Amino acid sequence: MNRRDLIKRSLAATAAVALPGRLFAQANPTAARDARLMGIARDELARVGAQIWRRDIVGIADFGLHSAHKRFHFVDLENERVASYHVSHGTGSDGEHDGWLKRYSNIEGSEASSRGAFMTRSWYVGRYGTSIRLDGLDSTNSNALPRAIVMHQANYATPEHVDRWGRLGRSNGCFAMGPEQFDRALIDLSGGRLLVSGSYGIAEDGSTVTPPVAQYDLLRREDGTTFSRTNPGVF
Repeated sequence: MNRRDLIKRSLAATAAVALPGRLFAQANPTAARDARLMGIARDELARVGAQIWRRDIVGIADFGLHSAHKRFHFVDLENERVASYHVSHGTGSDGEHDGWLKRYSNIEGSEASSRGAFMTRSWYVGRYGTSIRLDGLDSTNSNALPRAIVMHQANYATPEHVDRWGRLGRSNGCFAMGPEQFDRALIDLSGGRLLVSGSYGIAEDGSTVTPPVAQYDLLRREDGTTFSRTNPGVF
């Protein structure tokens, strides 16, 4: 065998070994993102402990992404797969209505989204039809029940709304999803499961997105006044 034939065979063998990896990457373009989300889900389940009694599926709302993106993730830990949909943030979190969350708040009347871990509760029928109550497990979302922060369906949270306006509409701080997408939440996320809200900024390819605006927490002082604390990044 001459040197040229040897080089050809070597290159062919290298390509054959690399091909399955390339095919896997093409078949699973979100594999890196999904791995990061599963890590967050497992870490948060460990952090909140026995407060969560159904630990198969975790919901993650990634408000580090623009509302035009599918930033609500159903992380199925048992089957190691992720399904992603649109979700709205609160009016008080985005007064400019440009699709980027700027403010988190736990204050009643703020109409802002809250960051932290929530436990999903039972269904009920409210203004937006069947909805899921949420119980805030952290100091940053402890008022979720009195604020009536829930998961519900809304026509302003659909892919069609994004196609028309380039962004979703805004809720009063609730996790609003399109009607068809919300059906997934009713089946897979209610009844004692974990929902986590934060500014993770995980793009579809697994890279990290830096929001073009500061994201901060609006907090309440002991005297009842409020102030802002810049706090970008993961909760």
